[in-house]
Amino acid sequence: MKFSIITAVYKTASTVGQAIASVAGQSYHDLEHLIIEGASGDDSLAAVQAAAHDRMVVTSEPDTGIYDALNKGIGRAVGDVIGLVHADDYLAHEDVLADIAAAFSDPQVEAVYGDLDYVSKADTTHVIRHWSSGSYHPERLGQGWMPPHPTLYLRRSVFDRIGVYDTRYRISADYDFVLRYFSETKAQPVYLPQVLVKMRVGGESNRSLGKIIRKSREDFAALRQNQVGGIGTLLRKNASKLGQFRVK
Repeated sequence: MKFSIITAVYKTASTVGQAIASVAGQSYHDLEHLIIEGASGDDSLAAVQAAAHDRMVVTSEPDTGIYDALNKGIGRAVGDVIGLVHADDYLAHEDVLADIAAAFSDPQVEAVYGDLDYVSKADTTHVIRHWSSGSYHPERLGQGWMPPHPTLYLRRSVFDRIGVYDTRYRISADYDFVLRYFSETKAQPVYLPQVLVKMRVGGESNRSLGKIIRKSREDFAALRQNQVGGIGTLLRKNASKLGQFRVK
């Protein structure tokens, strides 16, 4: 079983090396790592090249945003299973892909996901928020549930069936995609109760009040478009984050 890991890169010279190293260091070796670098104009491409490994394929060209870049990666992927490692994130340990591959050994499984830690930019050993997904049940979508998107691995056939990211959503295309998939699938996803990904705080969706407001509007639009819920679902989705924060 071959994995295609996609990393979209744009002005992340200081972090992308760790993202790449976390893929290169996996104990599971049957993979390709597709780097889609958006012609950043800074040192990002040099950082990618400095971290290069023999299963990495690099494309550097302008794109219209992260979801456009991810769609390019999906279109070029040749693996049986597709997953993402964002340029600000890294896989939590060396056996992440091996554990995911074990779950996919059942041919009926088409989706695997797990837990995620948000960590400090200044000190990645400091966990600020722990996102424990829990097992999936269809009714949970309407309660605001979603898995941490960077932990979600899918068979290629899922993208063939439901398409890729809708780039009309500038911030919430991942939520729209999750809603689209989980609201139509009849297959039971596998939940791995372990941290699969470490994510630095300060992502695109929460960098400013304006971004937070835009994300909420896009989340609501995605809920309505996929006929999953409305304002109540959005409020429950946002409220569910409060219990995830760690207090030192």
